[in-house]
Amino acid sequence: MRAYIIHVNGIVQAVGFRPFVYRIAHENDLKGYVKNLGDAGVEIVVEGRNEDIEAFIRDIYRKKPPLARIDKLEKKEIPPQGFAEFYIEKSSRGGGAGDSIIPPDIAICEDCLRELFDPTNKRYMYPFIVCTNCGPRFTIIEDLPYDRENTTMREFPMCDFCEGEYKDPLNRRYHAEPVCCPVCGPSYRLYTKEGEEITGDPLRKAAELIDKGYIVAIKGIGGIHLACDATREDVVAELRRRTFRKAKPFAIMAESLETVKSFAYVSREEEEELTSYRRPIVTLRKREPFPLPENLAPGLHTIGVMLPYAGTHYILFHWSKTKVYVMTSANYPGMPMVKDNDKAFEELKDIADYLLLHNRKILNRADDSVVKFVDGRRAVIRRSRGFVPLPIEIPFSYRGLAVGAELMNAFGVAKNGKVYPSQYIGNTGKVEVLEFMREAIGHFMRILRVNEFDLIIADLHPGYNTTKLAMELANELNVELLQVQHHYTHIASVLAEKNLEGAIGIAVDGVGYGTDGNVWGGEVLYLSYEDVERLAHIDYYPLPGGDLASYYPLRALMGILSKVYSVEELEGIIEKCCPKAIDSLKYGKVEFSVVLNQLAKGINLAYASSTGRVLDSLAVLLNIASRRHYEGEPAMKLESFAMKGKNDLKFEVPVEGELMKIEELFVQALEVLEGASPADIAYSVHLALARAFSEVALEKAREFGVKDVVMSGGVAYNELIVKTVRKAVESNGLNFHVTEEVPRGDNGINVGQAFLGGLYLEGYLTREDLML
Repeated sequence: MRAYIIHVNGIVQAVGFRPFVYRIAHENDLKGYVKNLGDAGVEIVVEGRNEDIEAFIRDIYRKKPPLARIDKLEKKEIPPQGFAEFYIEKSSRGGGAGDSIIPPDIAICEDCLRELFDPTNKRYMYPFIVCTNCGPRFTIIEDLPYDRENTTMREFPMCDFCEGEYKDPLNRRYHAEPVCCPVCGPSYRLYTKEGEEITGDPLRKAAELIDKGYIVAIKGIGGIHLACDATREDVVAELRRRTFRKAKPFAIMAESLETVKSFAYVSREEEEELTSYRRPIVTLRKREPFPLPENLAPGLHTIGVMLPYAGTHYILFHWSKTKVYVMTSANYPGMPMVKDNDKAFEELKDIADYLLLHNRKILNRADDSVVKFVDGRRAVIRRSRGFVPLPIEIPFSYRGLAVGAELMNAFGVAKNGKVYPSQYIGNTGKVEVLEFMREAIGHFMRILRVNEFDLIIADLHPGYNTTKLAMELANELNVELLQVQHHYTHIASVLAEKNLEGAIGIAVDGVGYGTDGNVWGGEVLYLSYEDVERLAHIDYYPLPGGDLASYYPLRALMGILSKVYSVEELEGIIEKCCPKAIDSLKYGKVEFSVVLNQLAKGINLAYASSTGRVLDSLAVLLNIASRRHYEGEPAMKLESFAMKGKNDLKFEVPVEGELMKIEELFVQALEVLEGASPADIAYSVHLALARAFSEVALEKAREFGVKDVVMSGGVAYNELIVKTVRKAVESNGLNFHVTEEVPRGDNGINVGQAFLGGLYLEGYLTREDLML
């Protein structure tokens, strides 16, 4: 007789791990117990023959539940205690040093979906149907261990039927913490925007209202959505008017994969992502002709689509005539998604006609995740529901808080060689979003059992609210603060995910505060455990009015052209090529004259190497976009337009020393503007930019003797640029890397910050290395 105590860390709570252990212990004739620990790990004590214990451990790895993940299993022999049977012990309340974590919110499973539409089942048409293999997790948990009393489900005592399933180790719902039924669980109510309840089946009525053209706010798993009929242009336009979203693409939800394929092209990889337990929004290429209203995603060749992921969605489509809904987050631009019932009536009264609300609290807001496949590889744009709080491994073990960037923000908590990125936080320029971030940091510290930090890491930009918050927290907690340059962190995020110790990095995005005080965004860098160095960049060009150029990209275009043309010539070029852009300025021709004067006298000018502003400028020059209504709009529309191009006009970006002379690209475009196809010009511009970056990167790779080239930043979502760079790098025998788990844009900055924090704490790089 032998006895062992076994600790298992990984995704082993909320996935049916204890009943699984119970079954295989009985199958291997073992005695003892299994219980959840307060740090989200699992403790197992087994007694029996040594060969049976070895078979049991093999079964843990080979037969584990589909959603479980074992990161570490440790066993230690102990004296036998003479257990009479194997049983499931009550969870431990104490904390621990483990690094396990609960899984993310999981889409409804096939078993529950089948029961949902079975008229003989007790949970027939019950939207909150769940089991151990599906349902909400992160959004309802308050603390660990993951037991019902530590979730928002504690407000719904189980009926005898549910409790019987909950306590049966052989039942699919054994210790499924959100388990409930129509007798004891949460329920929906349908209201007018004035708060008057509408009688009848609330989901059926809501579906009928959507079919009639009304806008309905629907409370789901991670927050409240605004839903309407996506097949009606007038309804979509009205939703735009009410939400002040003039052009930002709306996410849509389609009843089935077959419906999706009727309006979008779906690759095998995209299908796998759409139907995965994460159920993110996947950016798909529109079919031509596009059978849905163009105002769903105006000017873009793509459309963001997701499939139903909760019982609520399936029931709505069951009753609805339309098979495609707009399903967008319920908030005004830049504000957090509404998640609470009282706030819904207060903040959505001017948007929604009706509100479909349930009475289960959403503790942790979680927006829908967004994924795009770029050059055949997954590129996460927004990492939230379905992903969070799963960690990213890094080769440094310390306790740290990486506060991320300003826009598309997510923070990350480092612990025991992992970074746990938060859910999507948003634009922290808003006070409400910053307050949400503070609350979320507190929640992550609680569930990760992190009471103090060794280091807080923030962006170098002195004006970021996240940087200011990091300074406040560092003072409050008496923790060292490290600020790191924005583009270093973009490249570091790739090194973290791909486990690289050094690479040439191409960092391409809109803006990032440079170590010289200028606006960076078109950089070739070297980053390793020994050194970080800026090797080359787009030659600086003036940005009249600084940040204003991101909203009015004509300003950026004028700045770039001013490097080649006189102010008089510049005025004539703009008036001839893109006169509508002048009208797009807030004060029209008056403002245009002021900008010309700024450039002539060299006043109120920032200087930038931004790739994003270059693409924005070309969108203006080709009359594709003249205003930015949402992040990345002009560049995204330029890419969509370029997809129609066929001929490479062989534009070139000259490189002089460490400078890429981007203004020459505009000279070449202007020379062919009247004779060539605008789509071909847009196409050729992308290829020329990509060739310039890849040529410089290859030269520097040879110089530094490295075999890896990585790419990150918001422009790393651009299909034409990424594909061209990859082909150039690989054809020269080097390895090309982009992230597939960590977002390539600012939503993934926190992982790079945490990686650089580790390099700093372990003495590889100094504070000066990361700031200068």
